[in-house]
Amino acid sequence: MREVARRDASRRAFTLVELLVVIGIIGLLVAIFLPALNKAREAANGVKCASNLRQIAAGWVMYANGNKGTACPGRPPNLPAPATNVYGVGNGDQYRPRWFVTLGAESGIYAYNEPSPNRADDNTKNVDNPVFVCPTEPERTNNRNFTYGYNHQFLGNARQKAVSQGFINFPVKISRIRAAETVMAADAMGTAAGKPKSARTGYKPDGSGDVNAVGNHAWSLDPPRLTATSDYCDDNNRSPEHRSAPDPRHNGRANVAFCDGHVEALTLRQLGYVVNADESVAADGPGAHNRMFSGNAEDADPPPVR
Repeated sequence: MREVARRDASRRAFTLVELLVVIGIIGLLVAIFLPALNKAREAANGVKCASNLRQIAAGWVMYANGNKGTACPGRPPNLPAPATNVYGVGNGDQYRPRWFVTLGAESGIYAYNEPSPNRADDNTKNVDNPVFVCPTEPERTNNRNFTYGYNHQFLGNARQKAVSQGFINFPVKISRIRAAETVMAADAMGTAAGKPKSARTGYKPDGSGDVNAVGNHAWSLDPPRLTATSDYCDDNNRSPEHRSAPDPRHNGRANVAFCDGHVEALTLRQLGYVVNADESVAADGPGAHNRMFSGNAEDADPPPVR
């Protein structure tokens, strides 16, 4: 009886060859289905990102409606003392809030759980609200090296002019904007966009200003065509190699929110940008145009800084 039991047990056991075959089949199935699973996850992230931008665009309209039709400024200017440079953002006071923080004043979409009026927190503070974070880049929560960039040059550049008094381009009334044809915000790369892909470095979560880092100063989005007198996303580094541009992180496309609230996934070329062979984004060139940024569907120059 014991001999029969041993023979039966040996028949039920896997041989080494059978085990290797099973492992090989499992490996083959993983190789087949893993890319599909990754694509499904990327697609889901793209959908969630688009949903975020739709909510942000709705908040942008609410802010304008609550401020006599004035579009949100990219950021308030750095005024000298005795000005405090502190502004209410709906759930508290914030030092020089960037555009997405300012929206909370009217829309109730708050970027921070606890805003800070302290200048020391200016470039180090991280956003708390997930609606402001692209799920494809979940670590990019720093409010300076941000995930979404604003069309600040045409919609509300409240930086002060270099020589004359006044702002570069503020206030801007939304009644003058062709909303369905004008970019409000988009996935943004920051100053790394002007660099060859091989020269770009990793994201800096501390808000430091590495111009080669992906996400550096990405809260502001430069239009496709810049000029010798135009502003740049980083007002301390105004030059073509430090320009900002959308980040095509969703299967070669960037999610773009328009002023009427609709969102499209577009390539940089579809938006009017010129992309060089090394994947750097040019500041101008054949085919570059600002028609989707200018507000009037024309290829207008960005407002000059002087």
